[in-house]
Amino acid sequence: MFRGSIVALITPFRNGGVDERAFQDLVAWHLDEGTDGFVPVGTTGESPTLSHAEHERVIELCIEAAGGRRPVIAGTGSNATEEAISLTRHAERVGADAALVVTPYYNKPTQEGLYHHFAAIAEAVDLPVLIYNIPGRSVVDMTPETMGRLAKLPNIVGVKDSTGDIVRPLLTAEACGGDFALLTGEDANALAFLAHGGHGAISVTANVAPGPCARMHAAWRAGRADEALALHRRLMPLHKALFAETNPAPAKYALMRLGRCDEAVRLPLVALSDRTRSLVDEALEAAGIHG
Repeated sequence: MFRGSIVALITPFRNGGVDERAFQDLVAWHLDEGTDGFVPVGTTGESPTLSHAEHERVIELCIEAAGGRRPVIAGTGSNATEEAISLTRHAERVGADAALVVTPYYNKPTQEGLYHHFAAIAEAVDLPVLIYNIPGRSVVDMTPETMGRLAKLPNIVGVKDSTGDIVRPLLTAEACGGDFALLTGEDANALAFLAHGGHGAISVTANVAPGPCARMHAAWRAGRADEALALHRRLMPLHKALFAETNPAPAKYALMRLGRCDEAVRLPLVALSDRTRSLVDEALEAAGIHG
């Protein structure tokens, strides 16, 4: 089962293209800091503005740098089922450990449409598939009942839940069973999600604070709830500041401050305002994160 602090990796850019060296250096840093897994080319990886060739290359770079030491859950979603199948087949072919597939955006499928979209992807590959449920970006919300139907398929194995509904992991576990991986996509509710039976987080904050995020999850698993809460409180200013403008621009700015990569994002995202830069600077200081 996938668990712990799994980073939703940014995709660093330089001179308009993917900065391959900076990306693999980030993966190496995360391995040293105790990150439990990697998600390349999710939302935080700016997948909407990557070409298919870039998308596939970033997955390959992550698998190569991780070297089998941590699981790689490749972002392979699309609002076109055939495109999602193609991307998921590529991830399987190059050695990803699982695929993270977002609910189709813009075309607003019904619950029945959602079921058949994910069922078609699952049937096309042997790779484990995690559902990425993020109604704030995709407009549609997969219900626990639909997820329960999908959980009966052998390689639909979990969910990244970005609903922000802290009751949802309880309802999802009831519908899907105890072997279904419950991962939050909301850093601010990570500890509460764990308390409601969750197994981990696919985290934006882990880009910037991989060690503290990993230690928080390790403390919770070891039964040290007070320690986990203290770490969560320490990270809360970062959880807020990294979403003061559209993700991943704040995270990229923070990583630039830490000397890890350039802050460049691709249009239609733009560089941070001065006000948000100050918020991120203050949050880094409050969390004790320094370059």
